[in-house]
Amino acid sequence: MLALQILVDGFAISALYALGATGFTLIFGVSGVLNLSHGALMVLGAVAAWAATNELHVGAYLAALFGIAVTLIGAFATYFVVVRPLQTSRAIPKEETEIFVLTGTLLWGIMIQELIAYFFTDNAKTVLPVVEGVVNILGVRTPQNEIFTAIICWVGIGVLWLIVNKTRSGKAVLAASMNPRGVTLLGFELSRIYIAIWAIYGVLAGIAGVLLGMFLGVSSYSAGPLTGSAFSIVVLGGLGSVSGSLVAAYVVGYLETVTAYMINPAYRFIPALLLLVVVMYVRPQGLFGRR
Repeated sequence: MLALQILVDGFAISALYALGATGFTLIFGVSGVLNLSHGALMVLGAVAAWAATNELHVGAYLAALFGIAVTLIGAFATYFVVVRPLQTSRAIPKEETEIFVLTGTLLWGIMIQELIAYFFTDNAKTVLPVVEGVVNILGVRTPQNEIFTAIICWVGIGVLWLIVNKTRSGKAVLAASMNPRGVTLLGFELSRIYIAIWAIYGVLAGIAGVLLGMFLGVSSYSAGPLTGSAFSIVVLGGLGSVSGSLVAAYVVGYLETVTAYMINPAYRFIPALLLLVVVMYVRPQGLFGRR
């Protein structure tokens, strides 16, 4: 029975990680940015949805949309306030731009985390679920919202795949991840592609954050571990590889779920970080990485 519970719960949390890591990977694949404020943005969306319900007294659907919108605004702020100024600064040598952006997003994430703690305390917050009730799956009582979470995550991933592979703009984004200069020769402006990819990222991170708030609940302290899990996923899958991130999300998701059930929920994030260290030594390019 415990094995089935781990199987069901692990699938849902892995789907959440897959959705969030897909956006994280797209950002790196297209613009070369490792956004270390990722976890803070997810928490921001979840806390915004919680606040919309508890402070503004709106329904679950509107609260979820509000949380996604706030995360989208946060993603744009990350790009326009932190990433773009550092990338275009003449005071920073080109060979040092990446480390400045990495440090900038890390500090930005800490600022968001501390602001959340200041205005909403460090207490864990659970977002009002969109779908209520419990179903029985092979003898395992499972909240319907957990099934809803997995479905929404994979629908989101499927829609993203269609956009990237079946639309002209999506193909431009895909091409930009392979050859940015070549895309400019075809008449596309890289600045617009970057804005589009950050918009997609903001929506994906917002959905993942709100669903995580419904599933497990979040606090300001969740930001660091969530960023660590996302970083472990993209490194394991291969930096810039979306398919690799999807596979790695399930490896990390099930590792965390097994740890939570078999050892202690407080230690659920540790195995993923240990795995990250091993991968960086054994296969630094990850499972499907190009870099």
